[in-house]
Amino acid sequence: MYFRMNILITGCNGQLGNEMQLLAKEYPQHTFFFTDVEELDITDAAAVNQYVQVNAVDCIVNCAAYTAVDKAESNPELCALLNSQAPGYLAEAVEKRNGCLVQISTDYVFDGTNHTPYTEDEPTCPNSVYGRTKLAGEQQAMHKCSRTMIIRTAWLYSSFGSNFVKTMLRLGREKSELGVIFDQIGTPTYARDLARVIMTAVDKGIIPGIYHFTNEGVTSWYDFTLAIHRLAGITTCRVRPLHTSEYPTPATRPHYSVLDKSKIKQAYGITIPHWESSLASCLKNLLIRDLRD
Repeated sequence: MYFRMNILITGCNGQLGNEMQLLAKEYPQHTFFFTDVEELDITDAAAVNQYVQVNAVDCIVNCAAYTAVDKAESNPELCALLNSQAPGYLAEAVEKRNGCLVQISTDYVFDGTNHTPYTEDEPTCPNSVYGRTKLAGEQQAMHKCSRTMIIRTAWLYSSFGSNFVKTMLRLGREKSELGVIFDQIGTPTYARDLARVIMTAVDKGIIPGIYHFTNEGVTSWYDFTLAIHRLAGITTCRVRPLHTSEYPTPATRPHYSVLDKSKIKQAYGITIPHWESSLASCLKNLLIRDLRD
């Protein structure tokens, strides 16, 4: 554990990256480097190595990824470059400095056939290009950096970027009726809560291994939408439940992807908020931003 660290946050313009930028202000003892593709192309091994050595990086939090799940089915090479090879380059570079890596992964490494929450040691079985490339990224990261922490998450949203919450807010205000899938079960994750647990782990000291993190509770996309509309005061849009079969997509989604979070709670002594209270916080932050703009 370092008293002061140089911390590199990749993918800083994404949902999680933006939340990390906000949270960094609470950790003045550390020096942060925020990069996106314009500042650092993480698919360029030489560039990654040079950046890490020149800036004496002690810890990397990799928030960058190819997350267009359906487009990934027709772009497997690009998806693999960002999700599989790039984490290996980051891991290799920070290992040379005896540093640590936090690699963000996904519930898509599982096939979704469970009926009880997935633990970290259960067999993986991805059934999409996105899931396969993210699993390969986990393996590359752990193989090339001895102090790697993998955090698998799911259903990520925030007040930044494009995500399910913002889409449902927009459609709820535009449409009188909306169909949403009810037979896919999981747990939403507010990116701000994920950012907080990442910084708790980094600040206290990385314990290498695989961890799961989402908010608490369980819901469906349909029930999630009802909660979004209720909390946002949207009353003019009727939401209908759809079967997955009624809304075919190029990539197969896990039908059940609830993640067991016992390991990360015990390792770092954290309490995780329920998804609905975190959703309310996000909607409040969105309203504040809208008023400011």
